[in-house]
Amino acid sequence: MAGEETGILQEAYPMKEEDREMAAEETGIPQEAYPMKGGDGHYSYAKNSTHQRKGIDFAKELIKAAIAEKLDKEILFSSKTFRIADLGCSVGPNTFFAVQNIVEAVESKYQHCQGLNSQIPDFQVFFSDHTANDFNLLFTSLPNDRRYYAAGVPGSFHGRLFPKDSLHFVHSSYAVHWLSRVPMEVVNKKSRAWNKGRIHYSSSGDEVFLAYKAQFDKDIEQFLQARAQEIVCGGLMALIVPGIPNGTHHSQNGSSMNFELLGSCLMDLARKGMVSEEKVDSFNIPTYQLSPQELEAAVERNGCFSIEEIEDLHVPVPSHSGEYKINGQVAASHLRAVMEGIIKQHFDEKILDVLFDCYRKKFDEIDFSIFKSGKVNNFFFLLKRKAMNQATG
Repeated sequence: MAGEETGILQEAYPMKEEDREMAAEETGIPQEAYPMKGGDGHYSYAKNSTHQRKGIDFAKELIKAAIAEKLDKEILFSSKTFRIADLGCSVGPNTFFAVQNIVEAVESKYQHCQGLNSQIPDFQVFFSDHTANDFNLLFTSLPNDRRYYAAGVPGSFHGRLFPKDSLHFVHSSYAVHWLSRVPMEVVNKKSRAWNKGRIHYSSSGDEVFLAYKAQFDKDIEQFLQARAQEIVCGGLMALIVPGIPNGTHHSQNGSSMNFELLGSCLMDLARKGMVSEEKVDSFNIPTYQLSPQELEAAVERNGCFSIEEIEDLHVPVPSHSGEYKINGQVAASHLRAVMEGIIKQHFDEKILDVLFDCYRKKFDEIDFSIFKSGKVNNFFFLLKRKAMNQATG
């Protein structure tokens, strides 16, 4: 249908004045961007995101069932165009697999309702991420056989990106756990939440954790407010989010090993004089691993969505051998694809090779039984936009 078209990056749907309350800047807190490593080089996200791909693959049947069972028929037949948005799309190819899964599921439902010879609606897909994302690579990588019209929408998903009631299905994988910014308290030397010597809350005290949680609560509220405006009543939103089970202490975060190793390497560089210790103390990774209960509470506060499904995708835990084999080199490349941008923003680019070589060596020395004691979970959440009377009543 649209295979011959070229995806064009465009400042789509500028925010209207009456929607300014949805904008992130209304909080008075500046937004920060953490794009994945662009290009198609050795350390690029395009070549180092197999774990994220596994999550998308594991969610495929859940999305198919969700569209078959939960998507209102009225939505299919009320418009000649079915609009999909992938938020935090990065550079591919994972976003293309996710979108194709959605398109195929909608086509299947449409044919089930109308018959095999029915006229399938056009599909319009919006690939959205921060303006610093490598959209050039994204659009030059678009599948030639795609059955949808593609457009880029740059901007933060913590604010409005689309017109009201314009989207039928929203997808986001491995993105919602990124905060809009590092909590200010954790880099303030006078704060009880100052996170000296550490780069994340997972191995820190309760004060640091609570600062991260407060930032997450603000961010997820903005995210849900924006999507409530953009998604049509009866529309669906599927989220794949790394998190922790209900009742799990934040120190049991499965990502803590990665952050502890990386933080340890940064301190090694500080001892060697390659970076200052003060620079390390002021560096924190802005991610938050939520629990299902936390998302449920946020959705309840928002009032515009119902939670239709929560599933743990049971993505395999990496180890030195077995089903999901990984070594230090692979782990370092994957982490660098995700973290290089934020590290370059804070430190000198010259430390990257030394830093991730240090990480590689330490990773190969770890006991994976320690890693497995952490809770490594990838949750699938399916939300449905309530009708207006349900949302307000």
